[in-house]
Amino acid sequence: MSSFLTAQTPWVKKEEVKRNWYLIDAKDKILGRLASKIAYMLQGKHKPDYSPHVDQGDFFVIINAEKIKLTGRKLENKVYWRHSGYMGGLKLETAKQLLERKPEELIRLAVKRMLPRNRKRKKLLKKLKIYAGSIHPHQAQNPKVLEI
Repeated sequence: MSSFLTAQTPWVKKEEVKRNWYLIDAKDKILGRLASKIAYMLQGKHKPDYSPHVDQGDFFVIINAEKIKLTGRKLENKVYWRHSGYMGGLKLETAKQLLERKPEELIRLAVKRMLPRNRKRKKLLKKLKIYAGSIHPHQAQNPKVLEI
């Protein structure tokens, strides 16, 4: 038996994972660029010991969600829809309406749709904390400010 077959890549166990808290100010940031960075880091792909089957992502606190930017004419043209399941139950809403009504949801949906569609997605989204204003209740975790 060759020696290269006996060497194993060490897999990270979920007990060994060390998670950090990061604070991101979304003021004047582009929605898609911010969401793609967050989705990448929520999965833990920025860490050198990334393992696809282990949740290694960090916690993210996003503030000033109401001041996020969309490029082009996406505020007027981008449509978010949901359906109640009943006849005529289709609800349409533009990005501008969603930003006025619930700015946190705009970022959450963008990040959610960039994550893989598997069982880990719901767990990953629980580590994403989004707030419309600049005040958040996570001071005790001492989040590091992250510039994106």
